Amino acid sequence: MLTLSVVQTGELNEFEIRSLDGELEALCASVDDVFARPASRENLRAMVRGLLSEVPRKNLWQLAEFAGHPNPDRLQGFLAKAAWGADELRDRVRAYAVAALAADDAVLIADETGDIKKGTKTAGVQRQYTGTAGRIENAQVSVHLSYGSSRGRTLIDRELYLGRAWAGTTAEHEHRCAEQGIPPERATEVATKPELARRMLERAPEADVPFT
Repeated sequence: MLTLSVVQTGELNEFEIRSLDGELEALCASVDDVFARPASRENLRAMVRGLLSEVPRKNLWQLAEFAGHPNPDRLQGFLAKAAWGADELRDRVRAYAVAALAADDAVLIADETGDIKKGTKTAGVQRQYTGTAGRIENAQVSVHLSYGSSRGRTLIDRELYLGRAWAGTTAEHEHRCAEQGIPPERATEVATKPELARRMLERAPEADVPFT
């Protein structure tokens, strides 16, 4: 497990930049075994570096361009088809974050966020209220759990909200969820946002996450 220093502000010198770059590579290397193929490990690095970059819009075209790819096909394939354990990766990132940020004043924060979307295929997308827009929009909504202390803050868990357009007992519900790879246990009944938050809050102490 790497030891993170307190986040700095202001300009970094060349030595500090190289040190942080090495730390980022070490973090990516520590989760390489979560991904089945070497190409997926390369695409992980491209995604992470792009998301941390100063690219103004973090869409796949922009991230691919930053990585030197001719088009977003590789990154799209990585997100849509690559074999990797999302929950295992979440657990690794959570452990890494908590080791860096744990303090006597640490707290857990649950909150929801929304992404406005077009179309009907994105998992969980439907017309619903999202605070991101402050109104009802065609959007995907998720609930996140953050870990915060005097040393910093970051996301450590997530749950996708599935409204009545997705979760239900009809053949249409079953087909729609199966098409997007949504687990059967999530597809039959709507779990409210407070319920999703409760599940994440229960996972935290099970993973020995220290908080007040």
